[in-house]
Amino acid sequence: MASPPGTFRFSLWSVIIFVLLLSSVAIQAYRDLSKPGAWDFWRETYIAASMNSAVIPDVDIDGSGRGRRALAISGKIGSASANWFRDRLSEARLAPGDAVLLSSQGGALNQAAIMGEVIRTHGLVTAVATSDATGKLRPAACASACVLVYAGGQTRYGIAGSRLGVHRFTTSAPVSDPLAEAQRIQGTVLGYMTKMGVSSGIVEAMSQTSDIRWLSPKEALALNLITRPVDRP
Repeated sequence: MASPPGTFRFSLWSVIIFVLLLSSVAIQAYRDLSKPGAWDFWRETYIAASMNSAVIPDVDIDGSGRGRRALAISGKIGSASANWFRDRLSEARLAPGDAVLLSSQGGALNQAAIMGEVIRTHGLVTAVATSDATGKLRPAACASACVLVYAGGQTRYGIAGSRLGVHRFTTSAPVSDPLAEAQRIQGTVLGYMTKMGVSSGIVEAMSQTSDIRWLSPKEALALNLITRPVDRP
């Protein structure tokens, strides 16, 4: 039986419109992924996160015998770590007063600040440490942008043997005025740290070197970065 007149033309136009729509989507996707950091964000969101997590049901952080639930996170803070962290917190079902344990070399400054804000909003405490399944703590290191995540804690425990490292923040993205950008970043960090109750002196400590400067427990306490020292891990 012959096809009705115009059927072939209609089908051809349908294919053409479909191809044009598909091309438009592909072009937009290419443009989106061409933006600085877009590929990293896409990869971390849909393929592999740059951080790892584990829920610890019972951790005694300060040696008081009071156990609390904790989310331990480790690894590099990537372009999509804030969204990843929100999801892990939701799964962990932490209550105010529960803990986030940190072990990280740093990473994306803006993502770290968002993570710190989330921690503060949820009323959680922070500590630089790792933990085994039984809740026994081990010292760890938290450097660069990780310190901003740590600063979000309602209480910030200083675990014996753990280290906090700071340095001058810079941007790898091309900018027309590097000095103005450096001042902008410094102002952002200062505003964030002050909001979290950390002394403004932390920015001076950061600005002294582009390499990691490990703060002594005494320095971190004087800057109000650590608010509750713990003598034992």
